[in-house]
Amino acid sequence: MEAEQSLLERCDLWACIQCGKCTGGCPMSFKTELNIRRLIYQALLDGGVNADGMDELWDCTACGTCVLRCPKEVGPSDLIVALRTTLVDGGVIPPTIRDALTSVFRHGNPSLMPPDERADWAEALGVKDISEGADVLYFVGCIPSYDDRAQKVAKSLVKVLQKADVDFGILGVEEKCCCNEVRLVGEEGLFGYMVEEQRELFESKGVQHIITTSPHCFNTFKNEYEGLNLKVQHYTEFVAELIEQGKLTFTGELNQVITYHDPCFLGKQNGVFDEPRDIIKSIPGVEFREMDRIRDRSLCCEGGGGRMWWEGTNPEEQLATARFEEVLSVGADVMAVACPFCLLTFELAAKAGGYDEKVQVLDIMELVARAI
Repeated sequence: MEAEQSLLERCDLWACIQCGKCTGGCPMSFKTELNIRRLIYQALLDGGVNADGMDELWDCTACGTCVLRCPKEVGPSDLIVALRTTLVDGGVIPPTIRDALTSVFRHGNPSLMPPDERADWAEALGVKDISEGADVLYFVGCIPSYDDRAQKVAKSLVKVLQKADVDFGILGVEEKCCCNEVRLVGEEGLFGYMVEEQRELFESKGVQHIITTSPHCFNTFKNEYEGLNLKVQHYTEFVAELIEQGKLTFTGELNQVITYHDPCFLGKQNGVFDEPRDIIKSIPGVEFREMDRIRDRSLCCEGGGGRMWWEGTNPEEQLATARFEEVLSVGADVMAVACPFCLLTFELAAKAGGYDEKVQVLDIMELVARAI
């Protein structure tokens, strides 16, 4: 239990007043046995937490809602990461998460995909390697590099950057997983190893400015990579600037009613709320409508914190069902997203629940690419 104890020393869990706002706000507590308030109580007053057999620990999506809700700034989700670390160190880990971690170590991605195919999506797009020199590194990420659906987002962003005459490049086959989820599932050793490797790679390429497809990459580069003295932006921040500066203009229009889902790692955890909305509203012909749960109250898609690698203890009941009902309630026919995890999770849920006939799930860059 060394990892748990070290975390208890770093985080003042004794500040917890057992108000229950963490559990009350946790989206996963409504469908699983996960109860962060009870875990904190056990860690402090009940002789510690025996994590063995607690499958609900893997249900946490690391969305950050409990951290935002805590009036004493305890940082409840850190305890879950620490408990996961004890399980990982002891070899007690769901097989699919174990396989993903092994794949990150061996292949540089969690999906058992060949490293030499990482940049295949960019063939014939005229994208240069960052080693040729560029103002900006576009860090594509694992899902947009390998998943057929998410590749459309990467291609759309390339189209947008080229239209705006941005001098950018990619790492190509040298790019590897950012390891945001690796850290959150508790594999601290692998995370530390990959951070050092990435940092050396960026330095060797002379990288000074990074834009990412995924909020998860954005979050980990910005907040978790110690000593990474680079400018890091999510693509929505960068593209919003291009539009504001007049470097990106639209020649077409989209006559659609669009709403927007705030990704947890972009919104709740990094405060990027306005830029995605500014982009959508700037597209000619768009009627933008807000759902009820937005910004720091946004409903988690269930994809973060390693959940993309594990079904969870109650896969039949999906939060996405409630989200699609919100989309329909405002009369939107498109739910725009700005995260590959959200894109894939909601598309699967739409097909499973029959919502795909009423609502399209599209990344913001796909919308922009259609209108330029």
